[in-house]
Amino acid sequence: MNVKHNHFLRGVNFKLSSPFKPAGDQPQSIKKLAVNLEAGAKHQVFLGVTGSGKSYVMAKVIENLQRPALIIEPNKVLAAQLYQEFKEFFPKSPVHYFVSYYDYYQPESYIPQTDTYIEKDASINEEIDRLRHQAVQDLLSFKEVIVVASVSCIYNLGSPATYSNIVLEIKPGQDISRKDFLKQLIFLQYQRNDIDLKPGAFRVRGDIVEIRLVTGRETLRAEFWRDEINSLYVSKDSLLSDYKPLSNSYLLYPAKFWVTPESKLKTAIENIKLELGERLKFLKKQKKLLEAERLDQRTNFDLQMMLETGYCHGIENYSRHLEFRKPGQAPFSLLDYFQLANPNFLVFIDESHLTCSQIKAMSVQDRARKKILIEYGFRLPSAVDNRPLTYQEFENKATQITYVSATPGDLEIAKSGRKYYVEQLIRPTGLLEPEIEIRPTKNQIKDLIEEIRRRVDHKQRALVITLTKRLAEDLNDFFRDQGIRSHWLHSETKTLERPKILKNLRLGEIDVLVGINLLREGLDLPEVSLVAILDADKEGFLRSQNTLIQTMGRASRNLQGKVILYADKTTKSMGLAIKEIKRRRKIQAKYNLEHKLSPRAISKAVRDWPFAIIEEKQVEAEFWGIYDRQLLEKEMKEAANNLDFERAAKIRDIIKKLQKPLSKTAK
Repeated sequence: MNVKHNHFLRGVNFKLSSPFKPAGDQPQSIKKLAVNLEAGAKHQVFLGVTGSGKSYVMAKVIENLQRPALIIEPNKVLAAQLYQEFKEFFPKSPVHYFVSYYDYYQPESYIPQTDTYIEKDASINEEIDRLRHQAVQDLLSFKEVIVVASVSCIYNLGSPATYSNIVLEIKPGQDISRKDFLKQLIFLQYQRNDIDLKPGAFRVRGDIVEIRLVTGRETLRAEFWRDEINSLYVSKDSLLSDYKPLSNSYLLYPAKFWVTPESKLKTAIENIKLELGERLKFLKKQKKLLEAERLDQRTNFDLQMMLETGYCHGIENYSRHLEFRKPGQAPFSLLDYFQLANPNFLVFIDESHLTCSQIKAMSVQDRARKKILIEYGFRLPSAVDNRPLTYQEFENKATQITYVSATPGDLEIAKSGRKYYVEQLIRPTGLLEPEIEIRPTKNQIKDLIEEIRRRVDHKQRALVITLTKRLAEDLNDFFRDQGIRSHWLHSETKTLERPKILKNLRLGEIDVLVGINLLREGLDLPEVSLVAILDADKEGFLRSQNTLIQTMGRASRNLQGKVILYADKTTKSMGLAIKEIKRRRKIQAKYNLEHKLSPRAISKAVRDWPFAIIEEKQVEAEFWGIYDRQLLEKEMKEAANNLDFERAAKIRDIIKKLQKPLSKTAK
């Protein structure tokens, strides 16, 4: 066993496993994309129509080039969907899922108008946290790794060099006392828990120390005799019933990304003190005595915690000093871990028309919030460098970028140029773009219900697109009153509930899904044969050319696919979208005729989302307080999503007050 890589074999080759062979436009797409990348193309566009097998083509390109890849999705749901596909494509290669580990996140903020400070509050999904560590550790251990990520991959993650160097090497016969060993574990941010040995924890039973790795993959057991490790065992069994002896060394990575060597920590703390002194002088000169006092107390408290434990709440705000970065220097992100592992990695930005805009906006929003915290003495100016990458920094770190979308934006096309522009308009299944019909808005709901019932009779599903959340909910209620099994899906739907709703739609437990713009990108719903777009003539972002094309694409995976646009006029966006759909339909029809290809329905297995958390609440209905608390939590999250942090903080305080009496009642 190689010490550097624990139990993993470095140099695993990508070998795609699929019952399908490249067909339709796929062979030429695979070849062109690979040739462009080998030619050194920094940017290239891959326009692939819905249902043409873009994911399969990306997988073939990775296999052909044998290079690690980062695939970025606009949200967790699409990332999970693609992650499952790639796990099936590459069953023997490390494929990872890297998204934000917050189920609920309210950032630290300050509202000067009401003198309201809102402390950072978050609900961390421990399973996703483990998966993030798995991705990073495998990147540092393998040459060939695929990571499917959300845009959270551009956030500050800590130095990869530090993370890979601050490891505890342990082996049988090693001279180290149990006391010093425990100190090292605590420095690596492992927490002692003698009752619940969860990932990132250790427990002590006499001369035996058990450590559950932060990845959750394995548990180590070190048995001490006097001042040495007498024997070392490892178990991959969560019940710890199958320990196997280790004869070689083992590297134990940190339990958190924010860990600094003790030798460097003191230097970093001195640099923080220097910045604090300069900032206090500035604030006092501006006669901001309250702000100066606040900053002095908060910062010195954090420094004391770092000296004693090597960690403090909000330590990421001192990341510039801990990582010895220059002011304004780009933070370390997942891309830096890729660069350390293999600088020749590939980047695919899926649904690029959305994802690129998200990457651009994140650093701007983060800076605006931090600026207020700094101005009022809650944070040092260096806190602004704990941030996501700017778009330019992202481009600089991404060696080669392939923009993947059915409707690439002007930015992606301009950067790539026509030379590196690849179109994939032919579906191997022969499926045509859906038929499109414009109908008047008069009696549109009655007409729509008749269309839905026809689909239900044929065991097909329908999507109804509205302009507002209120209309989506009201229309959903009306459908249910008419005996139609309906459900709404919009921004208030919890992330972990969405996969379940979509699964129920595919299984036929739901006939109609009503939403706004969450149904556009990348969702594989071959059972959907009807897409109805209400207020299609209301020109704007939700009814733009690209948005309409994406929405219409939801009906392109079914033989009877049809789109109904309820509108009293044909807008410019409608006209352009219909024209493009007809162009694509004509190309597919010509191909089918030339190759004597009869369109066939897509058959896709209904998968469970592996990260869904099922919350079993065995509480009697009479405990009305629990029910009220659920409503409060929903309202708190809605306020945070709407950036109304003051209201979210007030609701959070109410929930905390309710917790103690509720727990007593539940007992």
